[in-house]
Formats: sequence, structure tokens, C-alpha cells
Amino acid sequence: MRQLLDRFCNAAGYLAGLFMIGTLLSVLASILGRLHPLFELPGADAYAGYCMAISAFLALAPTLRRGEHIRVTLLFNQLPAKGQRVLDILCHAVAIAMSGALAWFSIRLVLQSREFHDISSGLDATPLWIPQLGMAVGTTLFALAFLGDLILLLRGEALRDPSAGDEPSRIE
Repeated sequence: MRQLLDRFCNAAGYLAGLFMIGTLLSVLASILGRLHPLFELPGADAYAGYCMAISAFLALAPTLRRGEHIRVTLLFNQLPAKGQRVLDILCHAVAIAMSGALAWFSIRLVLQSREFHDISSGLDATPLWIPQLGMAVGTTLFALAFLGDLILLLRGEALRDPSAGDEPSRIE
């Protein structure tokens, strides 16, 4: 199951990169459209925003799986090993609740936008459920990644590859 989640997270990371490229292309189209009417793409600014938002949400889970989110360890490092484990489990439980709620409401937003035929107010008139789908997928994977990490913690397994090193040593 862990390998399947890792595959989904890696795929989301690659998709996030593609949507980042989409952001670049949309911004370039907008710039070129201002310079020459032949290249004008109505709604290019909106598409850049959609791509940027989708990229950010899709990148949440793979970033978590690689241990790259910022983690404040001031209190964590002062605790004994058992206290660290309890705090880690508690923090993951809270994170699952919060990311699960975000995923739930993101999915509801997609369904409501589709049901009400909600479209963007700009020149592009894009059905809003399409860009919102990226947010729903990204937040759902994020919640699943936290759940996967919590299961590993409860089993007593390491969350990350110990050979990767910890954050301070990578910074220095």
C-alpha cells in the first residue's frame, strides 16, 4: 500500500511540475498577446492562476512524503524519545483531521460548481470545476499521505529514509 501511495504522490509531483510549466506558458502568452494581437489568448491570466493553484495543491503530498515541509522541532527535540513519538502521532492525527476537512470541502466545491454550472467571470468562461479538480485531488492525496505516515508511526517504522539526513545537516 505504501508503494501505491508513493506512486500516486510521485505522479502528483510530476503533474505539479507540468502545471508549473503551464503557468509559465500562460504568462508568456499573456505577454506576447500584449505585444502583438496575433498572439492574444483571452483569459491567459486566469489560466496562469489556475495552473499555479493546481501546481501548489498537487505538490503538497509529494513534498510531505519526501519530508520537505518545514517542521518546527524546538519542542520536539527537547522531549525524550517516547515523548517525541507521542507528539508526532498527535500532530499527525491533527494534520489528518485538518487536511481531511480541506479535502472534503474541496471535493464538495467541485461537485457544487459542476452542479450549478459555475463558470469563471473572465473572458475565458471556464467551468470552475475543472481547475478546482486539481485542488480536490491534491488535498485528498495530502490527507492520504498524512494517514500513511500515521500508520507507519503507529507500526514503529521510520517515516523517511535515514540515509537522506535531517534538515539541519542538509542546510549546512
